[in-house]
Amino acid sequence: MNKRIDYANASPDTYKAFGGVYSSLLKGSLPKALIDLVYLRVSQINGCAFCIDMHTRDLLKSGLAIDKLVLVPVWHEGGALFSARERAALAWAESVTRVADTGVPDAHYAAATAEFNDKELADLTYAIGLMNAFNRFGVAFRPAPAAAVSA
Repeated sequence: MNKRIDYANASPDTYKAFGGVYSSLLKGSLPKALIDLVYLRVSQINGCAFCIDMHTRDLLKSGLAIDKLVLVPVWHEGGALFSARERAALAWAESVTRVADTGVPDAHYAAATAEFNDKELADLTYAIGLMNAFNRFGVAFRPAPAAAVSA
């Protein structure tokens, strides 16, 4: 396969603007570990190898247990391993990421608002939207995941 463009270098100002949203979210109302968990799940849904690798490493560095990490794709089956707040965030992430299929129904919204206040839900949705955008770049331009580079 031909090497694809490095989108960050091709359009650095726009890349920095996306980074600004990322930085803003880290200063926001949600814990970084929850945001990283959502980033990983969104990236799994979208099949972005670069982002899956990066967010898996971030979660491991933050101390997330391997037992929990391996169940992220099937969090519905994880029971009490995932808190009510994590389950609500992951469910919202799946519904919003699959918007063309789900339409983000009222029941999904109601479940999310049961766990998150307005600011938190807005920030969570910004995080989901940001990761969906980054996944599109990752899939379209295929930057090499760290695991593949070091192999």
